[in-house]
Amino acid sequence: QVQLVESGGGLVQPGGSLRLSCAASGFTVSSYSMGWVRQAPGKGPEWVSTIRTAGGSTIYADSVKGRFTISRDNAKNTLFLQMNSLKPEDTALYYCARRPVVRVGGVQYDYRGQGTQVTVSS
Repeated sequence: QVQLVESGGGLVQPGGSLRLSCAASGFTVSSYSMGWVRQAPGKGPEWVSTIRTAGGSTIYADSVKGRFTISRDNAKNTLFLQMNSLKPEDTALYYCARRPVVRVGGVQYDYRGQGTQVTVSS
């Protein structure tokens, strides 16, 4: 049974940092592309970042490039998102997803977690 469980969200001031975790079970994260998606109130899902299988290459949305870093720990079967220099516009529900694909109008995936809330405010 595939499960994805996120943690690490919270309230942080602008300029602060958070590290999100996504613990996976029922499959091996290194065997699939994995990513993070966020959804702000009243808006559609926004793809944030993906880490690929072979070689672990990473890609980022322009809105987070240079501030966020995606990584995985194969031994712990866990995905991470290190978020630095946070801005109020980063406020959203963040969830991890298996095999995320950006499509017109949204993001497709085969499994996702419930998400963890990130709020950036002074």
